[in-house]
Amino acid sequence: MARDFFNHLPEGPREAAHAALRHALGSVPIDDVAPVSGGATAASIFRVDAGGRPYLLRIEGPASPLRNPHQYLSMRIAAEAGIAPRLYHADEASRVAVTDFIVRRPLEAHPGGPAALAQALGGLLARLQGAPLFPHFVEYPDIVARLWAHVCRTGLFAAGVLDRCTERLAHISEAYRRHAPPPVSSHNDSIPANILFDGERLWLVDWESAYRNDPLVDIAIVADNLARTGQLESVLLRAWLGHQPDAALLARLALVRALTRLYYAGVLLSASATFPRAAPDTDLDAPTSAELQAAVGTGHLKPGAPETRHALGKMFVASFLKGVETPGFSTAV
Repeated sequence: MARDFFNHLPEGPREAAHAALRHALGSVPIDDVAPVSGGATAASIFRVDAGGRPYLLRIEGPASPLRNPHQYLSMRIAAEAGIAPRLYHADEASRVAVTDFIVRRPLEAHPGGPAALAQALGGLLARLQGAPLFPHFVEYPDIVARLWAHVCRTGLFAAGVLDRCTERLAHISEAYRRHAPPPVSSHNDSIPANILFDGERLWLVDWESAYRNDPLVDIAIVADNLARTGQLESVLLRAWLGHQPDAALLARLALVRALTRLYYAGVLLSASATFPRAAPDTDLDAPTSAELQAAVGTGHLKPGAPETRHALGKMFVASFLKGVETPGFSTAV
């Protein structure tokens, strides 16, 4: 059945999938294979049922010069630390991996509500950052600047519209580098789609962006998405640190949060730029979160559509420029 199912894949990924399953499962017969949708990745993902238990087969897209070369080593370290699902096989050359399949429950179902979830997330990130150090890939301000420069080159916006963002990024990056801390093992894309709750505990998945980084990058991303009030952010930070943060750390968090917000603006606007537009956008006016949700609810914007990603990207730009709350990664993505 697995061979019949994978026949729709190109020859290289198809053979890599079969080789990975043979390596991971041996002679255990495969009972069923089903594609898995959702998440925050462009990889092809399948649930594979074999021997009475589910596995996850993940096949990455084509190699790219910008692709993080350390995701499989980072994923292996995280799996050995019990932060990522158990890893049975990974082949960096063919970009395929087999792990345990985690049956996902909504994060909202976490016992104890948002505060308990924030505490569990702080503990999860503390364990990740205490794991053996991931390899070096790039300094975080540099990858933000690289992505933002790409957005500026796309022609998505009229000349001069993005200049304020570029200038602010330069100032923030300069201030950031004066007090950059020692790096730690980091996921670097800890949005809700990449955090799984199995009914008992949390897992991190999708390690495409994992490398050593500033310890506040994952904290900033989680805070903007899952600890969106002052009280929840305080719970998150205390669970991560083991004590209350001081003023210096909170000041650095503000700098890092600005960088993560522009990074996700770059991700969303880069996706928007792959679709043709009648003319370049001439302003950075963005809807509020309530306006975006209303537009999705009425069907004026569709989840995942280029127009929705474009609106979300401009909302992240607004949060970068003005310090306003981000839209987060809701169902609108």
